Amino acid sequence: MRPKALALGCAALATALVLSGCGSGTASGGKTKLTIGLFGNFGYAELLKEYAAAHPDVEISDRTASYSDHHKNLAAHLATSSGAADIEAVDTGYINQFKATPDKFVDLNTKGGDQLKDRWLPWKWEGSLSKDGKQIGYGTDVGGLAICYRRDLLQNAGLPADRDQVAALWPTWQDFMAAGKKFQEKAPEGVKWFDGGPTVLNAIVGQASVGYYDKTDKIVVGDNKEIKAGWDLVVDGVNSGLSAKLLYSTPVWNTGFKQGQFATVTCPAWQMAKIKDQAGPEAAGKWDVTSVPGGGGNWGGSYLTVPKSGKNVDKAVELAAWLTAPEQQAKVFKSAGLLPSIPKLYEDPSIVEYKNPYFNDAPIGKLFTDAAKKLNPQYQGPKAGDIQTAIGNAMQRVEQGKQNGQDSWNQFVGDVQK
Repeated sequence: MRPKALALGCAALATALVLSGCGSGTASGGKTKLTIGLFGNFGYAELLKEYAAAHPDVEISDRTASYSDHHKNLAAHLATSSGAADIEAVDTGYINQFKATPDKFVDLNTKGGDQLKDRWLPWKWEGSLSKDGKQIGYGTDVGGLAICYRRDLLQNAGLPADRDQVAALWPTWQDFMAAGKKFQEKAPEGVKWFDGGPTVLNAIVGQASVGYYDKTDKIVVGDNKEIKAGWDLVVDGVNSGLSAKLLYSTPVWNTGFKQGQFATVTCPAWQMAKIKDQAGPEAAGKWDVTSVPGGGGNWGGSYLTVPKSGKNVDKAVELAAWLTAPEQQAKVFKSAGLLPSIPKLYEDPSIVEYKNPYFNDAPIGKLFTDAAKKLNPQYQGPKAGDIQTAIGNAMQRVEQGKQNGQDSWNQFVGDVQK
């Protein structure tokens, strides 16, 4: 998944190259108007300008909604065959839900997709294939996992700031929490170890051998001992005062970056763009990146789909293929930090050797490509995105003192089973 944005629908288009109403069709001057529906920062602003400049017959606008709203709106638009953008992004947590109705989307295999399939990691390509072999989406990024941390805040609390020494503090999540307790003993006033329980828990869930579903699409989270152990560990961290109690991708979470309210945050590759956007230029060099406890894992990654209801599906397919091509994925990695889903880029020196100046010249190219090579993708069931939201809400109840850990877990399991 990606962070929430505050804009929604026609009234708030994050990038409007040319805007003449909402929806697809023919714009002024006889140009073809395309819309792209996104959630969070896909790093497409400059790419869309580049594409429009090279295709003067096309006008492009994008609309950005929050993670959950975007997917709910897409489901509603598909149900009525009206209102969807020409290209719609879908997160890995929702792709199984949408590929269950492949007839709502253009089968990209009929538009040349079958000739492009070797671009992607095999599991990424297969992730958006319907059971009858229709390809509903081209892969954008994969999540990967790391920890982003504030060097200055760790130093002020007497902990090391060097990324290798920091990684040595937390080979396991238990060690991560132990380091947090040491941090809180000398932490600057008002600063907590991590941003919020749901963010840490998502990383732990992403490392589990089995997630919310088994491969028969049966929900197994209630009996999943790995996830329950992770839940209990995070609840202990919350009860030990390590959490700033901020729910990721909310306005108060954004403010937490600006005000330096927490020292660490779980960092899928796409998170770096969010940190840079919210923490601002004054925090450049204060943030750094190192390996995640437990080693590897995945959180997020998306696909670009083309709903059949669009008026210009051929031009939309062409744009979706271009945005997800190796050249564009490489540009997005360097500008926004989103980890490509194209394995040949993991050997490209311009990617592998890339260092991010905002994050104290962290070698994110090597860090994330190494993580990608080790990535063992977790099966995502039809409502994985909704369950992720529900478990985050359950952890928030604990952080807000509304329920203890066990009661909130029991309610979460009961809600999911319903």
